[in-house]
Amino acid sequence: MAEWNLSDVKVIIPIGGEATRLRPLTVETSKATVRLLNRPLIEYSILELAKQGIKEFIFGVRGYVNYRSLFDTFKEGIGFSARYKIKPRVHFKYQPRVDSIGNADSVRINIEYYDINEPIIVVQGDNIFKLDITKALEFHESKGAIMTIVLKKYEGDLSEFGVADLSGEHLIKRFVEKPKRREEAPSDLINTGIYILSPEIREIFRSNEVMEMYKMGRMDFGKDIIPYLINKGYLVYGYPMKEIWFDVGTPERYLEAMVTLLNTLPDSEIGGKRIDPDRRIFVQGTSPDSIKRRKIIQRKFKRGLIKMEGSILIGRHCQIGDNTYIEESNIDNFTIVGEGVRIIRSAIMDRNFIGDGAYIENSIIARHVEVKSSKERPVRIINSVIADDVIIGEGSEIINSKIYPHKVINAGSKLHETILT
Repeated sequence: MAEWNLSDVKVIIPIGGEATRLRPLTVETSKATVRLLNRPLIEYSILELAKQGIKEFIFGVRGYVNYRSLFDTFKEGIGFSARYKIKPRVHFKYQPRVDSIGNADSVRINIEYYDINEPIIVVQGDNIFKLDITKALEFHESKGAIMTIVLKKYEGDLSEFGVADLSGEHLIKRFVEKPKRREEAPSDLINTGIYILSPEIREIFRSNEVMEMYKMGRMDFGKDIIPYLINKGYLVYGYPMKEIWFDVGTPERYLEAMVTLLNTLPDSEIGGKRIDPDRRIFVQGTSPDSIKRRKIIQRKFKRGLIKMEGSILIGRHCQIGDNTYIEESNIDNFTIVGEGVRIIRSAIMDRNFIGDGAYIENSIIARHVEVKSSKERPVRIINSVIADDVIIGEGSEIINSKIYPHKVINAGSKLHETILT
């Protein structure tokens, strides 16, 4: 890179929305701190960049839920740095209490408040990625770009993303935000929401035209700022990435990311020990008490008292009853799973109680949930999302449904295609 060290580069993470697509998980929790494989979602992105030498992260938070979730989780960065042995430590900063009106406005506010005159990396709060950031920055500087957008080939529904039309030199000629039909998309290269901005963006944000956009409430990167920069002839480049990238913006994509990471993350990043050297079945914990719990699970597995298929991560201090079957799933810390339970391609977050005989498939169970299943009256949860602190009575059946926090589901309830708010 030219005149900057990687430690000079600042990362801004705009987190201002209500994350409606990920509800009900985000009703009382910022999407950035929703747990995935037993850690806050945003931690993956921060760790990826911190390991490469970036030291300063600014959370562009708007709203009480976002601020509380992020500050209570990360504070100033001391605990995060100690946990991952990062020296010198990283620093976490927060947007002042100024309401932003879009992700670009959050970036503008923080550039001014923290007087940033270095390159800026913008990442989203619900993304997970692997990226050689030095190479991306070198590409950005070699092009003399005001903005570089990291792009990813995508075979799915393009209508949820911005799509870029590149020249042979990777200059973005056209940018279509959320094309309604596939034929309207100029390519299959989507905007990952990872941006590199040159310090000169600060003057553009101060310009009369952008200030007029601000007054009209138009300060979103995809809808407003990127098309503006391209139309004005600023150099906006696309940097196609081949590494891993997920937008964990919906429950479906959350589970897709969970399974992919379970199958691909190196052992050192999973953060647990294998209970069988030939299988990707990990149990976490390093204290004497949690090691004791892991050995009980390992012993049951070897004796065939519990069956596990595919890649699985089990957290610290978990208890799993006999005759239970787990497949391609994640069970978070301090969760109790009863006897004869079946958990398939599902995420069970921390401190849950899953009663005997429960059947859970393709579902997300958030924190501190009690599933009062019994062998006589088992609970079935399929293709559903259960938010924090829900109690589900015996014999209940929840299919294709979403249950908001603190609800009590009476015994024997049949909830199909239901959103219980």
